[in-house]
Amino acid sequence: MTELRKKISIIVPFYNEEDGAQVFYETLNRVMDGIEGIDFEVICVDDGSQDGTLAALIGMTERDARYKVIELSRNFGKEAAMTAGLEACDGDAVIPIDADLQDPPEVIQGLIQEWKKGNEVVLARRIDRSSDSFLKRKTAELFYRVHNRFSSVQIPENVGDFRLMDRVVVEALKRLPEQQRFMKGLFAWVGFKTVTLDYARHPRAAGSSKFSGWKLWNFALEGITSFSSTPLKFWSYAGGAGALISLLYAAYIVIRTMVQGVDLPGYASLLVAVIFFGSVQLISVGMLGEYIGRIYMETKRRPLYIVRKHHGK
Repeated sequence: MTELRKKISIIVPFYNEEDGAQVFYETLNRVMDGIEGIDFEVICVDDGSQDGTLAALIGMTERDARYKVIELSRNFGKEAAMTAGLEACDGDAVIPIDADLQDPPEVIQGLIQEWKKGNEVVLARRIDRSSDSFLKRKTAELFYRVHNRFSSVQIPENVGDFRLMDRVVVEALKRLPEQQRFMKGLFAWVGFKTVTLDYARHPRAAGSSKFSGWKLWNFALEGITSFSSTPLKFWSYAGGAGALISLLYAAYIVIRTMVQGVDLPGYASLLVAVIFFGSVQLISVGMLGEYIGRIYMETKRRPLYIVRKHHGK
């Protein structure tokens, strides 16, 4: 009896990647053509690109029937674009990958081999990030350390979105209804039998990163607040500690006044204390606002993305 061929869905979010689209197409095709016994579909999600990316993707669908394009109505962000791809794919396993080729498609064959051994999730871990800047490497290291210290959901260090997930994992992810999505955390939350495959990260094939320092900071904050309430607890403890210190200081002032009498008021120290505690209050209110804002966005129940058009068969 002939064994049914397995199908792999490759999901690729695109945002203003016109310069590197053709290189990505040629590189990925070489890899797919070299893997026997597997059928592929490549779902390219155009996340509101403002250059010629969409035209390049449509050209791919005309040259290769394996390619499909989901055109979103505007830029919804990478997490939404990836979700759109996950909901549209129908492969026995799914591999999200970036279009910049920093995660080399050549690793896909190794991911598939580990999947065939019975693993439901195969993580691609970056053991060499020398292509990234020193600052980016150190901030990424700090993020993983802080997130895993505060959260019960542990995110594997130096593992991005590039991985293979069995269909059972994808179906579990599709059941998660969050509007504010941090995909690395969701991938880790669902669990399943997991193995890790190491690789060296490459420089970008073309163009530049679409993530600025400010966007990366907000992304990190999104990740921490999505899976941990520790920041809220921290300010409760900080408030309690501040109240205790204030009571002890008040007792000290009362005793000193009874013993030494009243001193000339210290305006400078008073001003510093007011500014310091006022700043602490603003930070704590801001942290509360971050969580309340998440609740507000969740209650709207807006769709994560809107599809303008599908291209390809």
